[in-house]
Amino acid sequence: MRPDGWHLTEDVDEFLARAGDFLRARPGLHVLQLTWAERVRKRGAAAFGAETAVFGVLERAGRVHGTFYRLAPRGVGLSPLTPEQADSLAAHLAALGHSLPSAGADHGTATAFAEAWQRRTGATPRLRDPRLRLYRLGTLTTPEPPAGRGRVLGEEDLDQVMYWCGEFAKAVGEDVAVDAGSWAGTRFADKRYTLWETPDGTPVSVAGMNPLIGGQIQVDVVYTPAHLRGRGYAAAVTAEVSRAALAAGAEDVVLFADLSNPASNALYRRLGYRPLNDWSSYDFS
Repeated sequence: MRPDGWHLTEDVDEFLARAGDFLRARPGLHVLQLTWAERVRKRGAAAFGAETAVFGVLERAGRVHGTFYRLAPRGVGLSPLTPEQADSLAAHLAALGHSLPSAGADHGTATAFAEAWQRRTGATPRLRDPRLRLYRLGTLTTPEPPAGRGRVLGEEDLDQVMYWCGEFAKAVGEDVAVDAGSWAGTRFADKRYTLWETPDGTPVSVAGMNPLIGGQIQVDVVYTPAHLRGRGYAAAVTAEVSRAALAAGAEDVVLFADLSNPASNALYRRLGYRPLNDWSSYDFS
């Protein structure tokens, strides 16, 4: 048995062997942990422009109590931690000489870690916009759709979807290029996309979903161009992709929404999504 404390590894299979059951027991709260571990397992850290992937497990008396992942040189993504656990991680990473640009987690954990990192290193934390709310689907309520239909992305739609994913990334503050040259190395490339199109076949909205991981699917990317909003397209395409996630065997369906956008939050609630927790990221000077 390992001694109590944080244990780091660059071996994603070792990480999942030690922490997989812990993560899958509460998949909604660990959606990013599960997703990025699976991406690294399938494609490697280098596919996402990372120098290396580092995973951490907090063990006490042979039980897992927390985890983190990092695609260096990016920041850390944390599972829910108590302030004491967050402080112990900050102390451990600082002692190892890690230089962190950012940290993201549920709001309480992110704030506790940011404060601990400032105490341990002197770095000044800045709360990043936008803040997010994580939702989990209860009972799907399908709205009366606008004229048109939903359909799965075809090859002929890829340029349009790449452009929309780029616009989505800008809207949520992601500093990433999304084009034909960079597409394969982005987190957008491993999704299944559904389009909503008008009766004349014009695509007007898109929604994507991640692969099934740990019995859960994350709806990720819901985008309608600004001049087409307010017509029910986003609700229709989100309902379509949510239904597809359930049909694919998901026991849980989750998504993130920008807290500063009351329209999208209200839309997801109408569809049957219920708040799970609030999510924040801090940048360190």
